[in-house]
This record gives sequence, structure tokens and C-alpha cells, in this order.
Amino acid sequence: MAGDGPEESLAATGEFAVIDRLVAGRRQPPFVTLGPGDDAAVVTAADGRTVVCTDMLVEHRHFRLDWSTPHDVGRKAIAQNAADIEAMGARATAFVVAFGAPSDTATARAVELADGLWHEAGLLGAGIVGGDMVRAPQWVISVAALGDLGGLDPVRRSGAKPGDTVAVIGDLGRSAAGYALWHNNIDGSAEFSALRRRHLVPEPPYGQGVVAARAGATSMTDVSDGLLADVGHIASASGVRVDLSAAGLRADVAAVSAAAEAVAGDPWEWVLGGGEDHALVATFPGAPPRGWRSIGTVVGTGVPGDGTLRVTVDGAAWGGNAGWQSF
Repeated sequence: MAGDGPEESLAATGEFAVIDRLVAGRRQPPFVTLGPGDDAAVVTAADGRTVVCTDMLVEHRHFRLDWSTPHDVGRKAIAQNAADIEAMGARATAFVVAFGAPSDTATARAVELADGLWHEAGLLGAGIVGGDMVRAPQWVISVAALGDLGGLDPVRRSGAKPGDTVAVIGDLGRSAAGYALWHNNIDGSAEFSALRRRHLVPEPPYGQGVVAARAGATSMTDVSDGLLADVGHIASASGVRVDLSAAGLRADVAAVSAAAEAVAGDPWEWVLGGGEDHALVATFPGAPPRGWRSIGTVVGTGVPGDGTLRVTVDGAAWGGNAGWQSF
């Protein structure tokens, strides 16, 4: 990979000098009692339990630097991890970030990445408490996130029961629509610009994981692989079948229909099979909380591994793309 420009490179700056620039002037939240600068950080957990997750972004696989700025990439890296914490009914408190890049990467680009990481963490009241840097053939950002349950029980994928309402909060299909517009080099209207932007930087419904937990959600996950795939994870873990309602998804379909027409795409495939929106989908024994919209019902049980069709749409199998596959 060629250098990012004439600015001073990571190799020329030196690892510890780069780290000093990345952490200088950053303010940690009060529950971080020891931040970057030692062998490890110290983060308090008032609940006595800590929710932990990790995720990775690899250049050319999860982002492109000719589409995204380093600031965008930093925001996306935090958002997709924070959404996993939200999906457990918890609140993200701290992040640890490892960054790999070619040695001729401009130091200023690494600082811009850090600015994006801190921007998104700041939306949550969380901090970046440590990490690592290493030379790599391309950009790789690996994030571990910590979260606090605040006295609530974690909301797992395995608690859905027949009769539960399936509900979602956040948008569906926007990231997939944005990807198609970028891929086809279509900018156009303000509507298209917004969709393109949503592919670069997702907007999880921060705070709603706790809302769902307090409302008695029986299961929950975030839509990272695609609605069908992620509801399928709930169905499989819970040993149930789920029927989604097309009527409940029509607003999402309408929001991406113009983009689908522009690229000869299928808006239903984006809404049902597109990932990286990081909306939250959950099951509730009664009506969902305010702001959540009903999109289906848990309709019955099934034996894991018995071949039972786990997720249908208006009672029928969906024949299109069901979601993202990592390999």
C-alpha cells in the first residue's frame, strides 16, 4: 500500500510518540480510574458484572479509505461494538482499540482515526482506555468493548417465547442501499447522500438496549448480519419459529426504494438481508416500548437442528439473500 501523503509517517514518528499524540488531551469518564499509559487500564463496574465483546474491521473487507475518511472508520468501529453491548441490555462504558497499518501511513491519518473513535465513544459517555499498534499490510482496527448492566439481567438471544411480539428500533436497509450507491458511483440527491453516509457511519439507537431490558425484552440482538439472519439467531437460540410481517417493514422499503430503482436493486433484499445498520431487534411478551415498532410474532416452537424453517415473511420462506457471511 502506498503512503497516505507527504506528512510524517508512523515509522518516522515512532510508536510511543504516536501513542502520545493519540491520547493527548483526551478526557476519560469518571468510572475510568486509570486510562492509557500503563500496562493496562482500570475501569470500575458498579454492577459487579462486566459485559464484554470484540469486533474487527479490515480494510477492503469492511471499509474502503477511498470512500471513508479515517474519522468515519473510527466512528464505525466504535458503533458496531457499542451496538453489541446495547443488544445485551447494557450501557457501553469503555473501549480498547488495537490498530494495524503500513509503516508509511501518515501519522495525521492515525490521529484522525482516533478522533473518530473518541467522537463516537463520546456519544455514549464512554472512554477509549487503551490499546495497541502494530505494522500491518493494510489497515486493521480491532475493538474490545466493556459495558455495564446497571443491575439488570442480560438480555440473551435464547429467551424468546411463542406469542412474543418481535419489534425493532432503528432503520433497516440503509447501509445496504448506501453500499449499492457507492459501488455504482451514484451520488445525486440529498436522499442518496444520506444513504451513502449511513453506509460509512451507522447510527445505532443508543440507550434503547436498556429501555428494552427494562420493558421485559425476552431476547434481543443487533442487526449486523441482516434482519433475517439475526432474527434467525434468536429463533435458533430460543428453539422457536418467527414470522415477520411485510406490513411492518414497508416504511423501511419505501425509504430505500428510490435508491433501488437507481441501481436496479431490490429494496426488500436490502431490508431483509442487508446488514450493518445496527438497529436493535427484540422480542417482548406484550406491547414493545415507545419508539419500537412491531414487525412480527414468535409463532411456535421447534427442536434445534430439526430442519424447521426458523424465520418466514408473511408465512412464507424468503428466497433472496438472507444476510452477511464472514467466510
